[in-house]
Amino acid sequence: MIDRKLTGAKPKTRMPAGTCDTQMHMYLPGYSWREDGKGVPAEPLPTPEMYRKTMGWLGIDRVVITQGNGHHMDNSSLLACVAEMGDCARGVAVITGETSDAEMARLAEGGIVGARIMDLPGGAVGLDRLEEVDARAAQAGWMMAVQFDGTALPELEPRLAKLKSRWVLDHHGKIFGGITPEHVATIKRLIDTGNCWFKLAGCYEATTTSGPDYPDIAALSREICAHAPERIVWGTNWPHNAASRTEDYPDDAHLLDLAMSWLPDTAAQRLVLVETPQQLYGFPHLG
Repeated sequence: MIDRKLTGAKPKTRMPAGTCDTQMHMYLPGYSWREDGKGVPAEPLPTPEMYRKTMGWLGIDRVVITQGNGHHMDNSSLLACVAEMGDCARGVAVITGETSDAEMARLAEGGIVGARIMDLPGGAVGLDRLEEVDARAAQAGWMMAVQFDGTALPELEPRLAKLKSRWVLDHHGKIFGGITPEHVATIKRLIDTGNCWFKLAGCYEATTTSGPDYPDIAALSREICAHAPERIVWGTNWPHNAASRTEDYPDDAHLLDLAMSWLPDTAAQRLVLVETPQQLYGFPHLG
């Protein structure tokens, strides 16, 4: 059991109307987990009702729910959660090149706007299927969320630069081998292709240093945010599934303020929190 902090002192950042959390997981009871147990969140189950409290605390109006590893290839819980959250929610699902047109249409009808590549332990679909998932996503007008050990970013750049869909480099790139100038230059070149975005989320999963301020991730993020603030999205990474004990559970308000401190100004914050996710994930324009 873990005691997730769902409310507290408000973040210092003034959150604009339409703020979108683009990286999180939630679950509903009654859906089976993968047999090996990987990716199953600690009890109690992190439900839509619990997440709504966090939305109220932080000032979030919209959310992109990502398929959790605990459900592997079965998107049923994801679809149910998107439906439960209503018009404020969109989803990122797991598909392959064999996913039928009828299933793609069913997922889209259920609010799915993206496909997930997760090339780390527990992931359902890895880089070996990157191009086939990209083709399906591009055909459907979906984006892709792409996660892997970014140590290999320079070697992977030729493949990533050829992607046809709009795609997001997840979790600060997760450069587990240590961030080098070549990693930074690679990310900038990929962003400059015009169809790549960089996600600020889960810095504690990507760091090779430590909290509370994660200096390696802070330095990388500041440089990328200064280079292309219009190509950045942000997410809470709620419910922080890597935390299995209450004492390890992070403070969402601190993480939010920390990420916003890496942006050059309040205009960039509005881009990251409202305008860019509005366009990338297909939310109605706020005017």
